[in-house]
Amino acid sequence: LFPALSGQINLGSHHDSAEMASGEKSEASLCEAPRLGDLLALDPYLADHKQDLCLRYSKYSEWIENLKKADYDLDSFSRGYEEFGLITRSDGSQTYKEWVPGATHVSLVGDFNDWNPGAHPCENLGYGTWQVVLPARDNGLPRVPHGTLYKACITTQAGDTVFRLSPWSKFTSFNKERNVYEALHWHPVEPYQAKHPHPCRTGPAPAALRIYEAHVGIASPDGHVSTYAYFTDNVLPHISSLGYNAIQLMAIMEHAYYASFGYQITSFFAASSRYGTPEHLKELVDKAHSYGLVVLLDIVHSHASKNVLDGLNEFDGTQTCYFHDGPRGTHSLWDSRLFDYSKWEVMRFLLSNLRYYMETFLFDGFRFDGVTSMLYHHHGIATGFSGGYHEYFSMNVDVDALAYLMLANDMLHTLYPGVTTIAEDVSGMPATCRPVAESGLGFDYRLAMAIPDKWIKYLKEERDDDWSMGNIVFTLTNRRHGEKVIAYAESHDQALVGDKTLAFWLMDAEMYTGMSVVAPLTPTVDRGMALHKMIRLVTMALGGEGYLTFIGNEFGHPEWLDFPRVGNNESYHYARRQFGLVKDKLLRYQHLNNFDRAMQELDKKFDFLSASQAYVSRKHEDDKIMVFERRSLLFVFNFHPSKSFADYTVGIDKPGHYSVALCSDNEEFGGHCRVEPKTSFFTKPESYDGRGNSVQVYIPSRVVLVLAPHDPAAAR
Repeated sequence: LFPALSGQINLGSHHDSAEMASGEKSEASLCEAPRLGDLLALDPYLADHKQDLCLRYSKYSEWIENLKKADYDLDSFSRGYEEFGLITRSDGSQTYKEWVPGATHVSLVGDFNDWNPGAHPCENLGYGTWQVVLPARDNGLPRVPHGTLYKACITTQAGDTVFRLSPWSKFTSFNKERNVYEALHWHPVEPYQAKHPHPCRTGPAPAALRIYEAHVGIASPDGHVSTYAYFTDNVLPHISSLGYNAIQLMAIMEHAYYASFGYQITSFFAASSRYGTPEHLKELVDKAHSYGLVVLLDIVHSHASKNVLDGLNEFDGTQTCYFHDGPRGTHSLWDSRLFDYSKWEVMRFLLSNLRYYMETFLFDGFRFDGVTSMLYHHHGIATGFSGGYHEYFSMNVDVDALAYLMLANDMLHTLYPGVTTIAEDVSGMPATCRPVAESGLGFDYRLAMAIPDKWIKYLKEERDDDWSMGNIVFTLTNRRHGEKVIAYAESHDQALVGDKTLAFWLMDAEMYTGMSVVAPLTPTVDRGMALHKMIRLVTMALGGEGYLTFIGNEFGHPEWLDFPRVGNNESYHYARRQFGLVKDKLLRYQHLNNFDRAMQELDKKFDFLSASQAYVSRKHEDDKIMVFERRSLLFVFNFHPSKSFADYTVGIDKPGHYSVALCSDNEEFGGHCRVEPKTSFFTKPESYDGRGNSVQVYIPSRVVLVLAPHDPAAAR
């Protein structure tokens, strides 16, 4: 490990770092997490892998100890954005500091010094760190004004002179003439000041998240890139009106290639300028807080763009500055660079990146992208996960990446008690969502990525008559006890070109011709709207401890998502959201939107998402009936394409008087009004399906009926 500190201790040689990165430790040198016993009590099968759990915790502990030796803790170490890059001080002086281990000479150049490499040379501080101090001008103003173009001029070990953007740049802008992004010093005289309370600092995170995943650039109906300001004024009110309590913003970190959906990051500290300025993003987050919304950032620390001129790649003229060398440093499917998490300055860079977005923009947490790729040396490529523990504890695991995730979650949850972190991991690694003190990775939630795949498989390959209630229930409930997941029927992945949204799988071309309320309801649209509602509610109610939808999918947005690129003649036609479809009272999209709002209100009222996993009492394959209880609610789903059932007996635990809390067949949801909303249901003291009581219901074809205790006091 190499601390890039002037006058600080050297924590090890390059040879020492290589040995540490390999994970080679004797059993005697491993340390046990203080609460490992809690994890093993929760899952006794993990006892067979205790040494692996101790290895990951030892690697994490080693980092903590090495930080202490260098007079750091996670708080101070994660403030690199206050020290590195171009920093303007209160007295008008400035410092420019970079870690450029492969350089023989570094200088700061830009418009302020006519791009003269000899004007402001940097001093070599040791450990690969270079710095230049720029005194304020005689009038007290900084020498590099706000909005000034600047770069690092680097002489490589090969003797070449290269110009690079600072990895710590806070703002970059696209130069159309040069077809490249350029860094501008961002230090406005009057930065935006937040006006509303910041949820993760003023209280705990919500007991359960209802997440609205959104992309700012596609948020308008117009054929161009939308803006932070448009999203703030037009989309935030829509999200709030639906009843979601969190938004997840993707494609915020600067990415040169728009069609990468924001997953090929070029400048990690720069909020994308294609939507506006950093101050506009601050205002968006602040306004979201005024609605009571938690704001999560889709953070990409699993890889980086291969761009050289406006990215991290070859920053110091070598392949190994921030990344692994050779094949290990490149993701073969994503064609991107992979971080070397064993390096001191890489760890500082990534932890500081998280801290920067929390402190500067006041985000409330993160969805970590590509976690599966981080966890394993094979990156999940051509690998199926069966759930066998041998897949999670082997030489295929990247212990350095585990240590980074543990440090990141430890830092965030210690400094911000109300923070939320979510892992995008398809493998289901045990203890991903357990505390670091138990040898867990420390996440709050994992995305339940198998669920949308199951729905697409059914819609593509199975007739409605062949849908298996048992298989659906298994997929929705197959998660680790004590580790929360975010369930979703579809996200941005399912909307991308090459796939279809659920609504388009269900209704396809008839979405163009059959969505008018003045036209006859066709069988295809009738089926599509009914299943769209049922799929989303059963996913929400049974699939996890949180729920997510992607912008526009709540109302069945037609078609797919495709960004402008050469292959579509740079068209924005499919890179927009047509919210006007919801507002048009002559179209049926309003009904799906109404049902989505009712789903969110159901959880707001009865708090079922934060309850323990549902008790499923019925999975009847012939009737296509699914029945389960969660919190105080009774959910009855009839997936049968044609059969309705009168006086259908279902089991229920708590006796009493029940009323209709939600019915997908209501008129406002585009249904056929076959269930009287004011019907009362009284249980009988007769056991059924393993429950102590029973109740009879009328459950029409392709309808979900939710019953709640009539007494509001008993409902929660």
